[in-house]
Amino acid sequence: MSMNAAPRNFRDEELLADVIARLIGDVRHVAVGNASPIPATAALLARERGQGRPYVSLLQSRKHNFFTDGARELFDCAGQGRIDVFFLSGGQIDGQGNINLVEIGEHGHPKVRFPGSFGSAYLYYVVPKVILFRTEHSRRTLVPKVDFISAPGISDGNVYRPGRPIALVTNRCLFSFGDGHFTLVSVHPGHTVEEVTENTGFDFDKPATVPETPAPSAETLRLMREAVAPQLAEVYPQFAAQVFGTGTPAFAR
Repeated sequence: MSMNAAPRNFRDEELLADVIARLIGDVRHVAVGNASPIPATAALLARERGQGRPYVSLLQSRKHNFFTDGARELFDCAGQGRIDVFFLSGGQIDGQGNINLVEIGEHGHPKVRFPGSFGSAYLYYVVPKVILFRTEHSRRTLVPKVDFISAPGISDGNVYRPGRPIALVTNRCLFSFGDGHFTLVSVHPGHTVEEVTENTGFDFDKPATVPETPAPSAETLRLMREAVAPQLAEVYPQFAAQVFGTGTPAFAR
């Protein structure tokens, strides 16, 4: 930041939520899986901006979840084409949009074990807009080729696949995804194209001039802090307290 730059009035989490909310766009139904507080913030923000649209399903929520049988109903709903946006991440993500949620190292004798794929491969195939998300942007996480493909980013032309990745949001930048590879769209405030290149293990396209990711507007920050944060506190009390100062963290009760 230069000496003449205005001080930032937003947190990194608010910036990322705003980026993701804009990617969600005008859709019917957004579903958010477990342990995803920033995508959940983005989904609720998109709903506030749309005055009730899209419908948001937070799997860990009692209030924002019409599923009564957990993930099984989520999969049925997605297979019927009734979920428009979902979010996926991975211990590793490569330049073809493949994600790894299983292991690093030789299969059967891994050096690192991840939680497992769960329904990621299925949802990757059937949800039209999948937004990839990773808060650690490093060569350890964004790799030339994943060690294990939990869910493939692309498929052969003879494979029926209405679902696909559309973007990757990290703590440093925004990539779009198309034709089997990533393109750098913008770099977040405080970061540079050179930094993104240095910390990315896969090749990506970039325009001659890469813009800075727009900061959240005053109205966006107001919606997040006044309307979204109280709703978020039901599912992510610690996150809501840390980022927005809302409620009391669960561990402090």
